[in-house]
Amino acid sequence: MLIKTLPVGQLETNCYVVTNEKTLECVVIDPGDESNTILNYIEDNHLTCKAILLTHAHFDHVGAVPGVRAETGAPVYMNELDDARVNRIGLGGFTLPEGGIYYKDGDVVEVAGLRFDVIGTPGHTPGGVTLRCENALFTGDTLFHGSCGRTDLPGGDMYEELASLKKLCLLEGDYEVYPGHMDSSTLARERAFNYYCRAAMSR
Repeated sequence: MLIKTLPVGQLETNCYVVTNEKTLECVVIDPGDESNTILNYIEDNHLTCKAILLTHAHFDHVGAVPGVRAETGAPVYMNELDDARVNRIGLGGFTLPEGGIYYKDGDVVEVAGLRFDVIGTPGHTPGGVTLRCENALFTGDTLFHGSCGRTDLPGGDMYEELASLKKLCLLEGDYEVYPGHMDSSTLARERAFNYYCRAAMSR
């Protein structure tokens, strides 16, 4: 598995292209902006995009979904609780495109020869998820290097955020953490040094 980080847009959202190096099939996680940047990487590396997976539906994580979907035909996966048709709480108005698929906590997405376990991690948004693939956690805006997602936006909830952080910290073993913004980390490092994780674990 090869993970390419593409910071896109004014908020430098981390879009991830996760590739099965044996088949050159890939999955795009959180195409937030700059569809040309994402599509150029896919084309330059002779990849075939098989799915678009969303950790949540804030505008800076979904802005390039239409462009990437139009060029690749890949289905879009998201949690229904972040769909504006279901939950009108000011998340930005994003709705699941035709042919898309809702996923939720406990679901498994097997695509491109890769397995993604869906872990429900609300708090930043009601439908926030973390995606686990092999030794990697794609945490969206739930868990950052040394911090966590803000909860003062519509649909945010600090109690749910802390519960989600605790849920991640209680996972067995260590993982590489690939957040929605800023640098990557490890779960062991966050358990030990992240104030919010430590607070969550003490609850």
